[in-house]
Amino acid sequence: MKTNNRTSTTARLAARALAAAAVLGSLGACAPLIVGSAVVGGSMMAVDRRTPGAQVEDQSIELKAAGLMRQASPQGHLNATSYNRTLLLTGEVANEAERKAVELSVARIENLRAVVNELAVAGSSSLTARSNDAILSAKVKATFVDAADLQAQSIKVVTERSTVYLMGRVSEREAARASDLAAKISGVQKVVRVFEILSDAELARLLGRPVPAK
Repeated sequence: MKTNNRTSTTARLAARALAAAAVLGSLGACAPLIVGSAVVGGSMMAVDRRTPGAQVEDQSIELKAAGLMRQASPQGHLNATSYNRTLLLTGEVANEAERKAVELSVARIENLRAVVNELAVAGSSSLTARSNDAILSAKVKATFVDAADLQAQSIKVVTERSTVYLMGRVSEREAARASDLAAKISGVQKVVRVFEILSDAELARLLGRPVPAK
């Protein structure tokens, strides 16, 4: 089946708009904390593989993490992204003790399944670096949209220091495909999979249709 050109173009523009918003946010923000990621209208919600309850819960987890991380590392540059109750921490902190303190502070959030601590012990990234990360995220999302064998909106992309983190509920085939596409994009230094892997049977039940053969 051919991809509808208008749908593909709209999705690409949405991905780029998200990146532009992220760039503007990073340029205008002096606060040490940036939390979460955006959802594009109803279209992304329509293909989100989380339950509506899980989506709301993820938003709550990110908000709670914001306050807790600010207390543990007042001067750190910290990002918190939750997907299906798995919390990804990215950014920079001053030392290893602070890195552990941030993780311990968010680990007590109710209903959290796991914490993936990718905080770096380093100086806070520059505004230029953060803008470049937003651009890389846009390129990754647009590449996923162009791939006919991926549901682009079901994969969350987080980029930090040119490392791309991929989150979502996907099959092993989808995980490998998305990772391979992201790794080939110029400027991407590393791809980290933070996926929740579903069996083909689980994915078929979720989508309400058979999963295409590998």
